[in-house]
Amino acid sequence: MFSKFQSLKPEKQQRILNAALREFGEKGYKKAATDNIVREAEISKGALFHYFNSKKDLFLFLYDYTLETVMKGFFDKIDLEETDLLKRLRQVLLIEFMLIEKHPDMLHFIQTANAENCDEIKHDLESRNADYITDGYRKVLSGFDITQFKEGTDIERAVNIIIWSMEGFAAKEQAKLKAHSVTELHFNEILSEMDLYFELLRTCFYR
Repeated sequence: MFSKFQSLKPEKQQRILNAALREFGEKGYKKAATDNIVREAEISKGALFHYFNSKKDLFLFLYDYTLETVMKGFFDKIDLEETDLLKRLRQVLLIEFMLIEKHPDMLHFIQTANAENCDEIKHDLESRNADYITDGYRKVLSGFDITQFKEGTDIERAVNIIIWSMEGFAAKEQAKLKAHSVTELHFNEILSEMDLYFELLRTCFYR
């Protein structure tokens, strides 16, 4: 579907993607202007719509590209041979913060896209997110050692509590990105606080 764009030289592809990332990331889908994208990418508007049939097609291509890049970076780093669930989930948070540092424009774009309530793209984003989240959780939560939990623990509910705690911590820290740049965040302090939560969870649920 996007073979014309994919046949471009990599440098030109990246220039277009970077321009679209910034425009959609800063303004959201509704307010983003393709005029600004083509000006920054140094291409004509006709060329942009030659590669992508519409603004929506460009946006969804960019969303897929961003999710694939982020997820590939995530699963390239995580050690799924680690059977201690808490240690594995600690890796998840560490990698998430590393990806925020490495791909701030992409993460900002994903946050902006999902915060926007636009019927034109809402269903497309929800279906994509459901697929990625379901597959991601399935991989991360498979094959951990349940014998490390205290005897009599309801494993399913304990895992839910651990996941919700992890997601809440990540959401709290990611919310800071709205008020601060990535360079202003103190990752060592974040990691120290994160470890306190993991130690508390270990005390609550592990032998």
